[in-house]
Amino acid sequence: MNNTSKRFSENWSVQNKVLTYFYLSFFFIRGLTKRLFLGATKGKLLIGKNVAIRYPKNLFVGHDTIIEDGVEINCLTHQGIRLGDRVSIGKYAIIRPSNIYGGPIGEGLVVGNHSNIGPYNYIGCSGKITIGNNVMLGPRVSIYAENHVFDNPDLTIKEQGVQKMDVVIEDDCWIASNVVITAGVTIGKGSVVAAGAVVTESIPPYAVVGGVPAKLIKSRA
Repeated sequence: MNNTSKRFSENWSVQNKVLTYFYLSFFFIRGLTKRLFLGATKGKLLIGKNVAIRYPKNLFVGHDTIIEDGVEINCLTHQGIRLGDRVSIGKYAIIRPSNIYGGPIGEGLVVGNHSNIGPYNYIGCSGKITIGNNVMLGPRVSIYAENHVFDNPDLTIKEQGVQKMDVVIEDDCWIASNVVITAGVTIGKGSVVAAGAVVTESIPPYAVVGGVPAKLIKSRA
């Protein structure tokens, strides 16, 4: 729990710092237990209450990982769930590459350094999802790396299976709250996606987009 100068701004009181560390100490103790079952860990692992990590040997985490209360991570994937350094996963987020009751096994997820998955995010990484460094995902962001096939009207949509398509979010992007990102999309470096947007096509670097479907508003470059 070191490096206080980087964790807290100047207006934090000593009392509030102590209370925060007391709260995080319970996260730390849970992390000590959970890390015994993971594929690999490199540093402190802080885990909140009621966190479900299924098939944990496929989870690889970097330094100073924080997984908050109620998170569900299904790690049954071909390529694993790989988190970089100082990654945080907000409360009640779900990372789900595969159905735990059967069906096809998903590809997996890579998250770069200093990035966060926001509260109530849904990361459907049946196709591979790659999130770069310094990426911020706001609350209730949903990312889907598959689409249901529905070409044959003589079969139910469920019978026709899915088409996996990778999703890439490059470095230094801000994805605001309630955004939906669909399969096959790449969001270029330094881009901003406005709250409530539905991203159905790839976005160039340093773009600001919004709307349903998302359209270019301006460029940051």
